[in-house]
Amino acid sequence: MPEPRRVVLDCDPGHDDAMAILLAAASPGLELQAITTVAGNQTLDKVSLNARRVCSVAEIEGVPIAAGCDRPLTRDRIVAGDIHGSSGLDGVDWDEPTVPLDARHAVELMTELATVDDPRPLTIVAVGPLTNVATALRDAPRIAERIDRIAIMGGAIGLGNRTPSAEFNIYVDPEAAEIVFASGIPITLVPLEVTHQALATDAVLARIAALDTAVARMSVALLRFFADTYERVFGFSAPAVHDPCAVAAVIDPSLVRARHINVAIETFAELSLGRTVCDVYGTTGRAPNADVGTELDVDRFWTLMLGALESYRA
Repeated sequence: MPEPRRVVLDCDPGHDDAMAILLAAASPGLELQAITTVAGNQTLDKVSLNARRVCSVAEIEGVPIAAGCDRPLTRDRIVAGDIHGSSGLDGVDWDEPTVPLDARHAVELMTELATVDDPRPLTIVAVGPLTNVATALRDAPRIAERIDRIAIMGGAIGLGNRTPSAEFNIYVDPEAAEIVFASGIPITLVPLEVTHQALATDAVLARIAALDTAVARMSVALLRFFADTYERVFGFSAPAVHDPCAVAAVIDPSLVRARHINVAIETFAELSLGRTVCDVYGTTGRAPNADVGTELDVDRFWTLMLGALESYRA
């Protein structure tokens, strides 16, 4: 068997981020070497606490959790309290976490892991605003040679969810996204078109609940809160579980059908700020810089996700 892929999960927990953590930590094909946090769904202190909470319930130990950038590169901070609640992870009565916060800054840890003496390159799975990743690339450009791929949950080919034009993660820090997409590192972009296919339906929640573990009960509580939010805000019949789709695309790229195209980031226009401008038909002549997902193998995705949740016996 091939050696597991070295991965850093950069996130802003967030209900779907919690599911991404659980999937990344459970996959035998991945070696989750760090969880780094960035301000996004909530403030940095809250999302860092949330990562510790999830790892404590799941007994994910030995994976450092490091807090990173507390605001975008140049813009005011935006959070998604309307989606994820005041804590960023509402829906569960949390105990005090037992997993500690690493003393290092997320960018420092990410850079260390990219340059460590290991023949395997590093994969970054970024499921929040791209501030940490862009800062690492800006401050230590040599690490680009040691990162084999950045898998991003973010953007949209068509409709946004923060504005009519833009998805939340890219909208929060478009300048950071611009740096990442110009880096020359291979990119997998998992946009809303893909993640809106990953719906945690009542049937899915029943399968999770049947596991009857602490992790399963936490997951169901989180996803039921998320379901209420998605019905109220977006009119969805079930919540879209965005972030684990990017993890799944690294575990098994065949789960996400993609097109190799150019993606540019709008950083100026008022009405389309934060838009991922996806050159689907090659009309601009710009060189492709990302594999942009268009379709998810939904059944296989949930089989992967349920298998991960089942591996947690707590």
